[in-house]
Amino acid sequence: MAHNPHAPQGQGPEGNYDPAGSTQMFRAFVDEGAPQGRAAATPAAASSSRVGLIVGVVAAVVILGAVAWLALG
Repeated sequence: MAHNPHAPQGQGPEGNYDPAGSTQMFRAFVDEGAPQGRAAATPAAASSSRVGLIVGVVAAVVILGAVAWLALG
């Protein structure tokens, strides 16, 4: 394995500083858990996004069918 001069040497992840802050932000996100208000809204958002997905797929099929009909007709 190649030597990386920027990699921490001999210390665990707890003692290192992450200049980008991504590790600290990820840990804060994981430690926070799911917010209580958002957990109640999740099923409604999921069904809403499913309906939108179905409508989008149906619209795409109709548009592609109309384009094919005009091109071949």
